[in-house]
Amino acid sequence: MTDAQRIEIEPTEDAPGASARVEIEYCTQCRWLPRAAWLAQELLTTFEAELTELALKPGTGGVFIVRVGDEVVWDRREQGFPEPTAVKKAVRDRVAPEKSLGHSER
Repeated sequence: MTDAQRIEIEPTEDAPGASARVEIEYCTQCRWLPRAAWLAQELLTTFEAELTELALKPGTGGVFIVRVGDEVVWDRREQGFPEPTAVKKAVRDRVAPEKSLGHSER
């Protein structure tokens, strides 16, 4: 994995409990890196204090899977392509259940 594909956020004094790792596995054959990177940006912006790492993992065969730790929270094959709000809710429910997503929850 290259530095361009791996973004790490170290815990800070402001986020001492940060411990969640998110992984987005995307299909390189389908050219889904821009979609994965965009979703990664959305998640990092929303959960900047709660995440310690967000990794983009190249795959093949039409894969587009979002994991929190080892748990699959979104799989394109089962659920279609995700709207950012749906993924944010799934991630929030695992890393910061008390966090409000603001207008995204309406």
